[in-house]
Amino acid sequence: MKLRWVVLLILAYILAPVTVWAHGYVVRAIPADRSTLGRPPTRLQYWFSEDLEPRFSEIKLRDQSGEVIASGAVDAQNHALLSLRVPAGLGDGAYIVELRPAFASDGHVIAESRVFFVGEEVGGVSGSAAVDRALPLEVMWRAGMNLANFLFFGASLLYAIVLLPAWGNPRNPHGVLPSRVMRRLRNCLAAAVALALLANLVALLQQSMVFFNADALQVIQQNLWGVVLIGSRFGDVWIFRMVLLIFCAVLIFVAEFYRALMPQLSAGIWRGLPWLGALFIGLTMVTSHAAGSTLMPWLAITVDWLHALAAAFWTGGALALTLLLPAALVPLDGERRRQAIRAVMLRFSRMVTPLVALMIVSGVYNAANFFVTPADLDSTYGRTLAVKLLIVAPLLLIGAWQHVLLRPQLVARLQRAGGILPRSFRRWMAQTVATGKALRLEVLLMLALLGAVAFLSATPVPEPASLRSEVETPQITQTVGEYTVTSAIIPGGPGVNTYDSLVWRGAARASDVELRMQLVNPRRGIRSPWHQTEQVEVGLFVAAGDDIAEVGEWWSLIDIVTQEGAMMRAAAAWEISEAAAVIQSRPPNVAHFALLLGIVFILASLVQRRARRLLSALNLGPASALLALGALVVSVGVMVAGALLINERQRQYEETLHPPPEQVNTVLPDAESLRRGAALYRERCLVWQGQSADFRALRNRLGRARDDFLYGVVAAGWRELPACEGELSERDRWDIVNYFRTFEARE
Repeated sequence: MKLRWVVLLILAYILAPVTVWAHGYVVRAIPADRSTLGRPPTRLQYWFSEDLEPRFSEIKLRDQSGEVIASGAVDAQNHALLSLRVPAGLGDGAYIVELRPAFASDGHVIAESRVFFVGEEVGGVSGSAAVDRALPLEVMWRAGMNLANFLFFGASLLYAIVLLPAWGNPRNPHGVLPSRVMRRLRNCLAAAVALALLANLVALLQQSMVFFNADALQVIQQNLWGVVLIGSRFGDVWIFRMVLLIFCAVLIFVAEFYRALMPQLSAGIWRGLPWLGALFIGLTMVTSHAAGSTLMPWLAITVDWLHALAAAFWTGGALALTLLLPAALVPLDGERRRQAIRAVMLRFSRMVTPLVALMIVSGVYNAANFFVTPADLDSTYGRTLAVKLLIVAPLLLIGAWQHVLLRPQLVARLQRAGGILPRSFRRWMAQTVATGKALRLEVLLMLALLGAVAFLSATPVPEPASLRSEVETPQITQTVGEYTVTSAIIPGGPGVNTYDSLVWRGAARASDVELRMQLVNPRRGIRSPWHQTEQVEVGLFVAAGDDIAEVGEWWSLIDIVTQEGAMMRAAAAWEISEAAAVIQSRPPNVAHFALLLGIVFILASLVQRRARRLLSALNLGPASALLALGALVVSVGVMVAGALLINERQRQYEETLHPPPEQVNTVLPDAESLRRGAALYRERCLVWQGQSADFRALRNRLGRARDDFLYGVVAAGWRELPACEGELSERDRWDIVNYFRTFEARE
């Protein structure tokens, strides 16, 4: 009767419609939430902490009555950007932006809304933030997946490195272990595979419900799960995981079927299963929080994988031991029983000890990926992590006590120290270790820990406090002839930016013109190619690119070309700020390097026994050892020197491509500069106006020539082409250079 209610409760969770919750976060919003704008924006842009699934992400703009005005999507050039073109003629009032991005790394979805105002702020209108809680159904399948992965990896590795050395006997026919133990071990692995298959199916159902904001019946009846399989990163990983699970099930069947006919094949399969278990856990990391880390995601995934492998052997191995011990100890009693338990527990404890250290150090590194400041700890993710640590603390204490009691020399030292704990308590603990009760208590805590880990995996990472301040978008309006041009660089930092230009002729937007745009860094002599902008609506011209590579002064040159072929220049100087950069990655600090060094040290300690065996086989004497040490030092020195040399060569290469100009152009090439330059060119550079070979060659070089080179040509000539005549000031020469650049051929 109770089982029926449990099943009904699970079905209620599965069939209920899903409200989606956040897992990534907005790193830059244009316009800022609840900002008041003097004029309507031309485009809405929201950058996120990681790439989005274009097929399942959307943005909508509503007026204050709730009517949808426009819709947008993921930017084709930058999958971390949701953008929307605002229609012309937007009046004063309040506007609501609905965001529903689906993150590619872990498949999680944000459902939130933001507000901005045009003209004056309107009271009573507000957005809704994404709820930072875990979805119950997601917690369920993640807990089941973790339990299956940990049990499979822990049990298979336990067989290879603990059970075989502790209990192995060549007289046993299959697997070197008693048949009753092998049967129980096989059942553990088969149950793990079955649980993983079930959790994987529930994961696909839940993910489809989230992507389409639908209930389970809609997902099944409309085959929405098929769209998720073929149209998302989650689907790609899901298919690969299912293929591996089926392959693993086949291997277990083959190992069991041929255990009598081909025992060597069966034993080989058993020894190879831990590698598949490690791969299963690695696939889980690919769709975890680590994949969306802003701090070297590939390294975050690797460290998270090592953390999970260490936890899997400890948790899965302890659970497998708990399940195996009753079957293994059936024919044993008294001292033989205690010896059998001690043999396997002692070896298991010896293996787990360095792995616990690896778990702690890698866990701190994982937390450092998402907790940038102490304020970030005050979040749902931080509180969930605290619950996890509260469960880990008694686990470590029980494990440490078992480690001590399994080693009589450590017990003797404690007794000589006067006995830290009462003798009756020490006797009770020794009894629980000897009978396996402590192991069962440890397993119960581990199962609770798996639930906490599932909650943590399904809980949003904290939005860094440093991102809560908004940066104003730079915008410049200028008049060129009968045209008024309003230019904006969004967001106005180094990296990928969008360049918006709104062109008016009088009181109406101009649609019968073309706009070309170029970005210039005068201090570095860097010029971008000319961009042919796209007219996305009447009078609104847009281009995008990563031409702005560093902070400092940049120029934007906009050429307005009429249908008659006339050209007018609008130019603006911008101060590009690092504060406006979209931070989608951050460099490691000293603490990160220290933690990584600790992880490397622990991994080295895990393989030291194999290294000792290798050194013993090499039979190194003092001379050969000194030679080997010298070779190692030289090799490390060569690698470090090589890395430094590569960096230096890269720096020299960059300086060769873009050396600092000998003379910096200090005159903005706007319409006034071009007018002055044209007059000076016609008056002082008469010889240049011919069609000589040198003149044509100079024109052909304009796309590659830098301003300081052209300045030198104006001042001193080039080849047979003489310098411009008369006394020219520095500004005069730069005006001529700016005008002469208008002869550049543009595609």
